[in-house]
Amino acid sequence: MRRDELEAGLEIAPKKMRLKTKLLIGAAALAVLCTAALAAFLYGMAAGSREEEPVVTSDLLGEQLRSAQELVTVAYYYTNMGRFENQVHFYGWKVPFTTKSFIISYDGVIKAGVDLTAVSVQVDEAAKTVAVTLPESRILSHEIPEDSLEVFDENDNIFNPITIEDYAGFTKDQKEAMELRAAENGLLTSAEEKARTTVESFLRLLPEMEAYTLTIQ
Repeated sequence: MRRDELEAGLEIAPKKMRLKTKLLIGAAALAVLCTAALAAFLYGMAAGSREEEPVVTSDLLGEQLRSAQELVTVAYYYTNMGRFENQVHFYGWKVPFTTKSFIISYDGVIKAGVDLTAVSVQVDEAAKTVAVTLPESRILSHEIPEDSLEVFDENDNIFNPITIEDYAGFTKDQKEAMELRAAENGLLTSAEEKARTTVESFLRLLPEMEAYTLTIQ
């Protein structure tokens, strides 16, 4: 090999080495960047999956319970028949031939339950306990559909005619009597038991409650 060719070869070799070195360094730097990006991505994924645990508060649970109001009601369906009778009185004396009367059968539905807008919720974050105090059950509604009313044995009187007020007053008295009967048959007790059971089941379904001990009074 000629000397000039050898010298030219010696000059080319270092250039190839420097290029190869640069390529290796570049590849190493790219690998470091990719590793850092991957690490940042995995950290972000881990941080996203480790969301902060929900904090249980009285307001939060109270709002959840209010949304379940309809779930804690007990319906009492019945069919009843009652008699209305009225006679004109004059200074304590019953005026003859002024008696009016009628018999009515009717259907009704009484709903009883606990008003969850009045529930008390106490959260002890340190002890991880939740205490729920329910108000007493009560009659929430009482309906007698008009189309269920049937009148029998109506006895009108020209001197004491039957009026709309007679029917309205009769219905009001019948409602009070039926609510008393329903309570005696355990309607309010059943409403309290259902409210307690439903509230406990409802709250235990909330993910936030897993770390808390629940008591219901």
